[in-house]
Amino acid sequence: MNTTAHAHHAVHDAAHGSVPGGLQITQDGYTLDLADAIVRPGELDFRFRILGPDGRPVTAFSPIHDKELHLIVVQRELTGFWHVHPERAADGTWSVRLNLPEAGAYRVFTDISPRDLGRTITLGADLAVAGAYDPQPAPATTRTAVLDGGYEVTLDGELGGLLTLTVHKDGAPVTDLQPYLAAYGHLVVLRAGDLAYVHVHPNGEPGDGVTAPGPDITFHAAVPGPGIYRLFLDFKHAGTVRTAPFTLTA
Repeated sequence: MNTTAHAHHAVHDAAHGSVPGGLQITQDGYTLDLADAIVRPGELDFRFRILGPDGRPVTAFSPIHDKELHLIVVQRELTGFWHVHPERAADGTWSVRLNLPEAGAYRVFTDISPRDLGRTITLGADLAVAGAYDPQPAPATTRTAVLDGGYEVTLDGELGGLLTLTVHKDGAPVTDLQPYLAAYGHLVVLRAGDLAYVHVHPNGEPGDGVTAPGPDITFHAAVPGPGIYRLFLDFKHAGTVRTAPFTLTA
């Protein structure tokens, strides 16, 4: 399996003058159709469809890392981050329970591989959470994420090259990471300002006889150009998926 195929697709397009991933609501005839573009803060049933070139809901997808669709929701300031996997009804409507506690501007991304298209694309759409909203600047540069439960994740390397993320718990290296969606980690990279999107999978796979289950997770993270980038690493340990955020400049 080519674990970085759809990350490479997004960067390849950018390198050849195409729009980076996630900046368009429609690509190659496929459209992200939100049931509601304005919602209230708090818990909600978030629903949407993927419409095909014929305008009808798409129901045939090829899996990407064990799922037909990956849904990423971020606050435009790149603070809040959600990576979830909705369920698809027979009529092509996707739904998932979300908790968006703060008013403000959000962006929704879908990683999909429509079967008739034969490759992965990322669609993006704006979502507004109603209420008083105080915009904030992008988070400051940071290479260390301290998480609940005694976890600390450090980042070494630069965007455009090899990134190594190292997981510790209570000061000791974690050497028993668990597979999450067929990988030891998933890295979403977003550019502040326009939210250009890259979803990267690590080098190696669980069970390949080469890749160790920690403490290091390595990625080749090409990005579409200069800017401030927010990175979110999802990893699984002791049965729980955790997210470690970082900020780098390219």
